Formats: sequence, C-alpha cells, structure tokens
Amino acid sequence: MANLKELSKKEELFTGGHRLCSGCGAGIVARQVLIACEKPVVIANATGCLEVATTIFPYTAWKVPWFHSAFENAAATIAGIEAAYNALKKKGKITEEINFIAFGGDGGTYDIGLQALSGAMERGHRILYICYNNEAYMNTGIQRSSATPKGANTTTAPSGKRSTGKIQARKDLTAIMVAHNIPYVAQTTLSFHNDLIPKVQKALAVDGPSFMNILQPCRLGWGYPPEDTIRMGRLAADTCIWPIYEVENGLYKLNYKPKEKNPVTEWLKPQNRFKHLFSPGNEEIIKQLQEDVDKNWEKILSNCNT
Repeated sequence: MANLKELSKKEELFTGGHRLCSGCGAGIVARQVLIACEKPVVIANATGCLEVATTIFPYTAWKVPWFHSAFENAAATIAGIEAAYNALKKKGKITEEINFIAFGGDGGTYDIGLQALSGAMERGHRILYICYNNEAYMNTGIQRSSATPKGANTTTAPSGKRSTGKIQARKDLTAIMVAHNIPYVAQTTLSFHNDLIPKVQKALAVDGPSFMNILQPCRLGWGYPPEDTIRMGRLAADTCIWPIYEVENGLYKLNYKPKEKNPVTEWLKPQNRFKHLFSPGNEEIIKQLQEDVDKNWEKILSNCNT
C-alpha cells in the first residue's frame, strides 16, 4: 500500500464542501474508498446520510459518475449498471476497465436492502458493496436498525422507566455475506486507513462480488464530541466489539488483534446512547453485552485459527 505522503498526492474524488455533520464518519469512509480506486469507478448510493448531504442540488461532492438509488435497491442498481457495461464491452463499444461500487447505510443494507444485496451477490456481479454502518437510521431521526447493539437508546427503542433501550442483539450481516460464498468479505472501521484502503483494492480486484462492512461512528446518534470519531472506531476494535478481519474465498484472516482486549465498557462510556446502562439496575445488560462480545471474539479467533 502507498504511504500517506503518496496517498496525499492522489486526486481527491470525494471533495469537501458537502453538508455532512462535523465529525461525520461517512465522508471519511467515502474519501478513503475513492482514494483506494485505481481505475475509473461508477458509484450507486442508497438513500441515507451520505446521499442526502453530498448531493444537494445543484451541488455534488462526487467527482465520479454517481447514481442515487432508493433505500432498498442500491445493490440492484449497481448490478444493472455492471450488466450493461458487460453488454457494451462485449459489443466492443467500451474497452476501458471500470469498477462498480455501491454505498448503503446499515438501514439500507441490513434491513431494507438485504433482498437486493443478497440477489446481486448470488448472481455473481463483479461489484463491491460497502455498508457504512453507523448502527441506526441516523438520516431519518436515529431509529433503531437491526445493526443497532443491544441496550442502545434510539428514538424507536428509547430507554426509560420501562425499557433499557433496544432489547435485541444486532444482526451479524458480515456472517450472512460470508454464507453467500462470494470471493471476498471484509469487516473494518474508518479508524484504520492502512487496513481499509488495501481491503478496497483487494475487493475490487476479485473476479466476482465483494462486500465490506465498515463501522462508521456517528457523533450525532452515538452522542460523543465530533473530534472523537476516529477514537471511537479504535475503541470498537480494541474492545473487540467490532473485530477487524477478512474472508477471502472462504478463508478467514484476522487483520487486527489488540495488545490488550479492553472491556466493552471502554467503548460504551463515551457514548450518550449507552449512558442509562451505567445507572443502578442495568448491570445485567452490560454483562450480557460483554458475554456476547467475548463469545463472538472467540468464534472469530477460531475461524481464523488464531
């Protein structure tokens, strides 16, 4: 991978001047992904924070061909574009090598867009689908999604006298994508550019579908100071609540192992959405979260033969 000095000399294909929140991780994800691209690229973008805040008419932050899709069909959109490209290439009307990427938030990926995503992966389109995962429907008012962790306070799973926030555990979408037996699946956060960028390049190089689940801290929905976005991603990796790994042709590889596995409370405490869990009587929720993290971490280590 090129070093930071070399990367800084590349043309920025995702520009400043957009209207994402101060400290928003979605823009950081988009910027890193496009820096990783070495060929012309076409983007499909599901409805969500990244879409609405970067394309306010008549302005755009994207310096590449970009298509807006509805919440549910970014995967179908980019698959259709890739199919049209292949048809034109077969007729000799296009000779250039082009990459195809879809961006969707966790709401448009874990929930509303799962059917389209599954279909595109099963059909074998040569596309990269990126979920920028901020663990709720942040764009429409911080409602819970199936990516929201247990115990989080959201506007549709509020904490209070009769509730401790979301009661369900979050869905393991990365595992679902692995079960599609596609060539490349990866999980990372925006806090590790030297992990994220090579993974994008590896995903775009495979001959078939690829998927990346990128944890994207949200300063608004999670409730932390804007300058702590990168720190929040690192805490997720260091507490093992968000393991950093990849699965290439069915083989697991661990990409980051913290020197010391920190307790999950280190990740929970800086976030307002978990503030209520530290009140007397909610100790059991934190205990369950730690047990779930430990169990999943051991499973990942076992899959990676580490």
